Amino acid sequence: MTPFGERVRALRRERGVTQAEMAAALGISSAYLSALEHGRRGRPTWQLLQRIIGYLNVIWDDAEELERLAELSHPKVTVETGGLGPEATALANRLAETIAQLSSDDTRALLGALEEAVARSEQTTRGRK
Repeated sequence: MTPFGERVRALRRERGVTQAEMAAALGISSAYLSALEHGRRGRPTWQLLQRIIGYLNVIWDDAEELERLAELSHPKVTVETGGLGPEATALANRLAETIAQLSSDDTRALLGALEEAVARSEQTTRGRK
C-alpha cells in the first residue's frame, strides 16, 4: 500500500463510501480504485487527484496532504545517482535489495532518520544564503 492509497482508503471509509460508489462517481473502475489504494498502480494523474479531492470534500491542509502523498506514492521508484558519490549509489542499491526484508518499525526508523538528515541539510543550505 502507498501513503496516498492508505490515506484515500481511510478518508473513503470515514465517509462511509464503498469503493464501487466512489469509483462510479469518479468515472473509473472499482478495480482501478482498488489498485490505487493498494499501491498496484502509480500515482494518479493531476486531474484524477483533483476529482478525488473534490469527491472526498477535503479542503486546504487535507487537500495539500493528499497532493504531497500522491507525489510520494509511486510504487516503482528509480533512483538516479549519476554524479553523486559512491555512498549515494551504495545506499540506493542497498535499500533496493533489502527493503522487503525490513520490519515496519525499521522502515519507519530509517524514514525518520532520512527526514531528519534532509531537514538538517535544508537548514544548512538556508543558513548559507
